[in-house]
Amino acid sequence: MTKLLWGFTLGLLTGLLLAPEKGSETRRRISRKANDLKDRFDDFVDSVSERFDAFTSEVEDMAVNTGSQARSFAGDIRNGAM
Repeated sequence: MTKLLWGFTLGLLTGLLLAPEKGSETRRRISRKANDLKDRFDDFVDSVSERFDAFTSEVEDMAVNTGSQARSFAGDIRNGAM
């Protein structure tokens, strides 16, 4: 994913720099595209962060549930229920 993002960025900048426009317009276009790319990257990072947080919460819940089940099972064995 990172190589694809870098390739896209380099291709975009190369295309903009070689475009037959005034320098000021080219710089404005580069600035707009860079800001757009930054916004997309920030959205991507936020999405990954949210997924990681959800995964972490799910794993924590599973760990608590497994611990409770293990204690219950150990209590059953001590009480001779098995």
